[in-house]
Amino acid sequence: MKENSSSDIAHAWGRRSFLAAAASSLGTAVCMARDWTGNIPTRYPDPDIIVHDERFNKYKLGNTPIQRLYTHPDMLWAEGPAWNAVGKYLIWSDIPNDVQLRWLNEDGHVSTFRHPSGNSNGNTFDWQGRQISCEHGNRRVVRYEHNGKATVLADKFEGKQFNAPNDAVVHPNGDVWFTDPGYGSLMNYEGNKADTGSVQPHQKEAVYRIDSKTGKINKVTDEIFKPNGLCFSPDYKKLYVADTGASHYPEADKQIKAWDVVEEKTLKKGRRFASMDLKIGEETYAGMADGIRCDADGNVWSSAGWVGAGYDGVHVFEPTEGKRIGQILLPEICSNLCFGGPKRNRLFMTASQSIYAMYVETRGAHIT
Repeated sequence: MKENSSSDIAHAWGRRSFLAAAASSLGTAVCMARDWTGNIPTRYPDPDIIVHDERFNKYKLGNTPIQRLYTHPDMLWAEGPAWNAVGKYLIWSDIPNDVQLRWLNEDGHVSTFRHPSGNSNGNTFDWQGRQISCEHGNRRVVRYEHNGKATVLADKFEGKQFNAPNDAVVHPNGDVWFTDPGYGSLMNYEGNKADTGSVQPHQKEAVYRIDSKTGKINKVTDEIFKPNGLCFSPDYKKLYVADTGASHYPEADKQIKAWDVVEEKTLKKGRRFASMDLKIGEETYAGMADGIRCDADGNVWSSAGWVGAGYDGVHVFEPTEGKRIGQILLPEICSNLCFGGPKRNRLFMTASQSIYAMYVETRGAHIT
């Protein structure tokens, strides 16, 4: 299938550069004139799938569109998508509405999955198919058993409440790793505000590990301003964590960090993996990464937002140097993503008030 020519890419990117500059100067969001209802098909190849480096061409399909699967004016902040392979459905959280929603693969039907949800944010499934959720409102990590009962996996560390667990991933040995940046305790909109007068409501922001055998909670690193989304490399030898500390710490870099995983339990050699800086035209913009996932080749797919047209959506980074190789532009701020579908080759994206999806020529590295 014929890919975009370099002139096509330059023209498409030039148009987006203009829109991004206009959005910045006007202080308002400017979106491309595109019919997201699907009633007017998008001409292939989809112009909102951007190639920055030829290495992205192998993952980009020329005859597939970015689709808006669902949107609703009452949905306020879609987050935490996770794919259930047995049920063939996608779940996600609407944090302010205190609800989890479910999209069925066979007919696109959307229904309420869980309410109340503890103002849940990140969701995932363990190796036994049990759902794990990070609850902002209750400041804890829970696991839903096969009988529906909720088991609390973590609600305190060293006698103190967590700030508000945000996102979680599961290691093949059963350990659950999660982040605790505290956003759910900084506002009532997404949880229950802690009136401590601090951007660290209860604890120093950190990444934790729950030992599957003992249940003991270990702090694996706090060398990060506000750890948000996280994922393992395909071989589980690296852990990537998005730092959204710039939301409250002016000195924080907008970046994705990486650590080496030691003996499946600890971390070492924390360093910058990728910068969220992006040059558009003559200007450099920096939004924030949020949810992240690896594909089978080790590329890191990151949600991105808070800049505007030409930036917001998904940024794709290759694993060796953290170079941005591709981009998926969305008309809304993208909060999180996951790979799913029967072949695990469909990228699902939660973006503000909508759910988007597109097929890619790769698969997610892990089960969710």
